[in-house]
Amino acid sequence: MERWSNRVAVVTGASSGIGAATVKYLASNGMVTVGLARRVERIESLRDEVEDEARERIHALKCDVTDEQQVVRAFAEIERSYGPIAVLVNNAGVARTSTSLLQPKNLQDIRDVIDTNILGVIICTREAFRSMKAQGDDGHVFLINSICGHRVPIFPNTKVNVYPPSKFAVTALTEVYRQEFLDQQTKVKITSISPGLVDTEIHVGESRKALASMPYLKPEDIADALIYCLQTPPNVQVHELTIKPIGETI
Repeated sequence: MERWSNRVAVVTGASSGIGAATVKYLASNGMVTVGLARRVERIESLRDEVEDEARERIHALKCDVTDEQQVVRAFAEIERSYGPIAVLVNNAGVARTSTSLLQPKNLQDIRDVIDTNILGVIICTREAFRSMKAQGDDGHVFLINSICGHRVPIFPNTKVNVYPPSKFAVTALTEVYRQEFLDQQTKVKITSISPGLVDTEIHVGESRKALASMPYLKPEDIADALIYCLQTPPNVQVHELTIKPIGETI
């Protein structure tokens, strides 16, 4: 992690789950880490969960990744206050598993997923890449994907709705960004991390009940894998990393 020491990392959806774990891991490994979320007080509370020397490296900004102007302002503030961005972790994501795609009057649920899981990634990556390219030709963009981005699983008593299509889009975006970063003559890396079931707040209702009887990962497992990817040599790009808990059958 020496090459990333004291450089700036941005983590979206940083108030809980994988995002919160990633903030702690990046700060503990020497990066100035800015968490973006609507609940900034939860990011600020993460300072109490790391060693003293890492606390001052955790920062929080309120930002809704579906709002382009909020994202533009947030990234400008990060550059102004902390410096150019070296790492972006696109973690913000939502799922709506209580309704069927065939159910009437559920268009807002569908829009919420698409706006967060696809458009939010596109907006944040655009702003982060602009900063990375301006400072040189390196950097690393992570897309927190899902096994649902590669196949559509069947969860007991749970309607997956538009969540898998949104994650299939993330899989495609990974390759699109790899090509575009190359076309821009940079060495910015792109990595998709696709976990199986992870115990996070995205699971509610029937999905939460189903999780209790199935093998699952912890958010820290994903953060640990992300640190591994960051430590690869400059000539190595982990394009796709799939992580499943032992015993997972979906």
